[in-house]
Amino acid sequence: MGKFQRTTATDKIFGLRQRIRAVAGGTAASKTVSILFWLIDYAQSTRGDLISIVSESYPHLEKGAMRDFKAIMQDTGYWNDARWNDSKHIYTFESGSTIEFFSVDTYGKAHGPRRDVLFVNECNNMAYAIVDQLITRTRKIVWLDWNPSTEFWFYTEMLPHRQDIDFITLTYKDNEALDATSVAEIESHKYNKAWWQVYGLGQLGEIEGRIFKGWKLIDEIPHEARLEVRGLDFGFARDPAALCDIYYYNGGYIVDELLHRIGMFNRQISDVILNQPDPNALTIGDSADPKDIAEMQQHGVNIIGVEKKGLGDGNSFANSSIRFVQSQQMSITARSLNFIKSYRNFMWQYDRDGNILSPPKYDHYLSDGMMAVVYGMTNFWRGDNDDEEEVYSTGNFASAWAR
Repeated sequence: MGKFQRTTATDKIFGLRQRIRAVAGGTAASKTVSILFWLIDYAQSTRGDLISIVSESYPHLEKGAMRDFKAIMQDTGYWNDARWNDSKHIYTFESGSTIEFFSVDTYGKAHGPRRDVLFVNECNNMAYAIVDQLITRTRKIVWLDWNPSTEFWFYTEMLPHRQDIDFITLTYKDNEALDATSVAEIESHKYNKAWWQVYGLGQLGEIEGRIFKGWKLIDEIPHEARLEVRGLDFGFARDPAALCDIYYYNGGYIVDELLHRIGMFNRQISDVILNQPDPNALTIGDSADPKDIAEMQQHGVNIIGVEKKGLGDGNSFANSSIRFVQSQQMSITARSLNFIKSYRNFMWQYDRDGNILSPPKYDHYLSDGMMAVVYGMTNFWRGDNDDEEEVYSTGNFASAWAR
């Protein structure tokens, strides 16, 4: 049996009939994979149609829907290298139908040739004006998928006003191909009601506990940007090692992902750093285990452990340093896919009644990338150590963070 299997999610996807086919769902619900199965089947059985798979950025497509498409085609024995145009990201089927992949981040890019079928992957990350233009230029069928973390244009601009919508919700329970470890990991978050409503049950929620908001997504690092520091969150078995560059530019900071991987030994992380264009840039890492820092220093890395700033415990430090990052103008590169996912899912913990804990604690789930950013950003935290305990207890953060 191949890696990709028929699931309840696949059956539900193939049962939709309206022009607009909207699929909300929780984590690991097989939304994207099931839609790709449908698109492949459609392309093989329909002559000469153009199918467009679209997302907010090319890196998101390349490591998401495009990679899944190739894996499905190879797993099922359909893939033919000669039919893939790598420069244009187009696959041509024996039927003459084609599947193309492209990103759209501005309204102008949405203007272009018409297509027969459209799939907007994680459509909630794109502006309605852009998606509406893409839909208008689609002759037959439109697929949309998303995690319902908050209400957006589908619920306000489309669902109340159109009669041609099939709208379904999928959860991890619709994905029988999911392994037991992943199921257990998902179900371990039932205590967090806000998270569970969205990512467990696939229901519309309002993730009020999201920690970071308003970061700008940029395509490239400006030539004038200056690399200031690297941030590192250690991990190994269950948690990935997360490493990023942090640049200063035009009054704000830019995050660029370098590493996000499970099973990395300190020597391997060191090699990643030492092979960067600027291997001597300061790295600030989690200081929970001084041995990690010492080992990387022995490998020749310019690294120090993050200073806890005189606060009483790790949670107090985390809250204060997180608030410092919240006060900054932040951008992140489009290629930083794992860090973007961490940014969008970095949340405070909730109690059993659905209230944010007081004092707050961040949820460990998908936190690795953002904690790497937090550690690196402490390089710019100029607060007076003697005053920080009072700052934390009173909430008067502004006076301690003058740069």
